[in-house]
Amino acid sequence: MSQDTNGSTTTAAPGSGGAGNGDALENLLHEGRQFPPSAEFAADAVVSAGEYAEANTDRPAFWARQARELLSWDKDFSQALDWSNPPFAKWFVGGEVNAAYNALDRHVENGIGDRVAIHFEGEPGDTRSYTYAELAEEVRKAANAFEALGVAKGDRVAVYLPMIPEAVITMLACARIGAVHSVVFGGFSADALRSRIDDAEAKLVVTADGTYRRGKPSPLKPAVDEALTKPGHTVSNVVVVKRNGEDVNWVEGRDHWWEDTVSAASGEHTAVGHDSEHPLFILYTSGTTGKPKGILHTTGGYLTQTAYTHKAVFDLHPETDVFWCTADVGWVTGHSYVAYAPLVNGATQVMYEGTPDSPHQGRWWEIVEKYKVSILYTAPTAIRTFMKWGRDIPGKYDLSSIRVLGSVGEPINPEAWMWYREVIGANAGKNGETKEHPAPIVDTWWQTETGAQMIAPLPGVTATKPGSAQVPLPGIAIDVVDEAGESVPDGHGGYLVVREPWPSMLRGIWGDPERFKDTYWSRFEAMYFAGDGAKKDEDGDIWLLGRVDDVMNVSGHRLSTTEIESALVSHPSVAEAAVVGAADETTGQAVVAFVILRGDAPNNGDATVLELRNHVGKEIGPIAKPKHILVVPELPKTRSGKIMRRLLKDVAEGREVGDATTLSDPTIMSQIAESLRK
Repeated sequence: MSQDTNGSTTTAAPGSGGAGNGDALENLLHEGRQFPPSAEFAADAVVSAGEYAEANTDRPAFWARQARELLSWDKDFSQALDWSNPPFAKWFVGGEVNAAYNALDRHVENGIGDRVAIHFEGEPGDTRSYTYAELAEEVRKAANAFEALGVAKGDRVAVYLPMIPEAVITMLACARIGAVHSVVFGGFSADALRSRIDDAEAKLVVTADGTYRRGKPSPLKPAVDEALTKPGHTVSNVVVVKRNGEDVNWVEGRDHWWEDTVSAASGEHTAVGHDSEHPLFILYTSGTTGKPKGILHTTGGYLTQTAYTHKAVFDLHPETDVFWCTADVGWVTGHSYVAYAPLVNGATQVMYEGTPDSPHQGRWWEIVEKYKVSILYTAPTAIRTFMKWGRDIPGKYDLSSIRVLGSVGEPINPEAWMWYREVIGANAGKNGETKEHPAPIVDTWWQTETGAQMIAPLPGVTATKPGSAQVPLPGIAIDVVDEAGESVPDGHGGYLVVREPWPSMLRGIWGDPERFKDTYWSRFEAMYFAGDGAKKDEDGDIWLLGRVDDVMNVSGHRLSTTEIESALVSHPSVAEAAVVGAADETTGQAVVAFVILRGDAPNNGDATVLELRNHVGKEIGPIAKPKHILVVPELPKTRSGKIMRRLLKDVAEGREVGDATTLSDPTIMSQIAESLRK
């Protein structure tokens, strides 16, 4: 298909959808635009199309080659994959490797100790840069300090820190000594922290007095104190980083300042290899039963796949690129593409503590310009927020250094994708110049459980499509299946599954192997399924449709909230949309949409609602027209940017709104209620 730069809109695919087609999910939106890589980009690309063929011939052998090329092993492995006891995989059997040595020491030994590893930018504007040699020394000191506090190989360490370098230093120090880190997002409550400490039986907590949030000091240590108030926990020591000078309560004998323990420790520490399957970290994700699931990742396979995908998907040239992943280390993206892969690959990266609008709405673009960021990896939520603020803001900055853009966290609407390409990817300077070839966008699908990216275009190979993650990466066996577990043909929708083991896969749920099997391996025989719906378009490219839980059944049609949201956002007045299914006596469920208008778009009440309803009808079909559209000032989001549709469903069905304590702004639900009253 030829490149189409005219911004054609998405339309209903001929013959798609319709009652009785048997699809687990109906395939409604069709996207005609494609953007092949430029000849110059393709010629210099790190990975070529031949990698797919090599991987398909023998996936374990392909991953064994990556493991040996990307990592330094203390002891070579004897077997790439042991799948004799599914679903419990072992990768690189018999090998021994140290994650911290691979991230730091070996680069110093190889002569790039003076290369900057991390440029840190604090929200108030304070900065620190660490070379690989400096960061390696800090990690060795932290390893010595933690060992002096009684932490040994196999012990668990809870990490409750903001986005500051000490978070990465702590994670790598744990990995160095073979302790298992459990990072808890700094926005979580004391109760959430305590439940994770108890489940992992953590021995040490590393935290800070506080952080900065939208220009104001925000405390952290009080949540740790509250979490440890009730007896019965396993924590014997708490190490506290001085970040914002907040007054803190102090428990003598338990609490220790970072500068008195880590900074004062010896910088000499010998890294030893750990078994390839030695636990590296536990990361808790929400469970449907209310008890958080401790997702367990081990060392060799995780490091191999994160390093490979970081190199291949972002076309990484570590000598010249400056990489910025905007995710917090409290989420898996911050583990894989902040703490581990960029450092294993010897890259220079930016780490930012604050929010995109503090102290002004151009803060991110100021950082891109300052550090000449060449690869930017962020979430669709952020992109849609920037759309809402308007293109004039990024237009004030020189973003010409950007050569690859990435998207992560949820499906990206085609219109947000196009805005990202045209406003950020084509920016060639402050005077409104545009690049002949905008930066390619790599839309990535993966999960906490998968550990690393699983589906993404390769920027020097793939003709990208707005809104689609497109193809499984080399070495990954992914399919879309129907209710019976059979592959759906191109042009149809169903359930996204992984058919073969992959190196960075979760090795279980901490302490609960039966829950691991029931949660991920019981729906389809011998296939991993984590709850996402997807479709294959006519070319066989994969489109994510969100959680199967978010599928609505409207008059017998199984519709994806993601596709209707994409249709709404394709209207020039709409910045963001969230869609839920509400109980309806006539149709079973009715489509209810909550939309935020762009800053310059008028709200003409019923006329706006009618226009948007008709727009969805035109884009997808009458069946998908929302029964109700509510214009709201903001959407309820967690601190990680996820929209809490559960709360919107409460509103749509007239119920008392449920627990909103994890929202980044708990007042949002009252604002929505007020706008509905008006």
